[in-house]
Amino acid sequence: QVQLVESGGGLVQAGGSLRLSCAASGRTFKSYVMGWFRQAPGKEREFVAAITWSGRTSYSDSVKGRFTISRDNAKNTVYLEMNNLKPEDTAVYYCAADYALSSFSRDYDYWGQGTQVTVSS
Repeated sequence: QVQLVESGGGLVQAGGSLRLSCAASGRTFKSYVMGWFRQAPGKEREFVAAITWSGRTSYSDSVKGRFTISRDNAKNTVYLEMNNLKPEDTAVYYCAADYALSSFSRDYDYWGQGTQVTVSS
């Protein structure tokens, strides 16, 4: 089992940058695929990015080229570097863990509490 705690959210102007972090408990962190999802008010939770233990990554088309997911297995932490932020990126961002690379939220067993990202125009 793994517990996830996100941090790094906040308010930023359009075109700005933020870096989200997700700290995981447990000694088997590197066994997990780590994903980032987001949910805007009135919308369904959507996939943002994911990374395997070996560093293979996957991104949604809406963030490709602007966001970068990375992980530090020694620190049990996964990051989401977000650049050139747009107002439509405003959402609660969630960190999630699973054993297989997937873009479907239903496939992830463990979730953090979320961190708010607000991008002003």
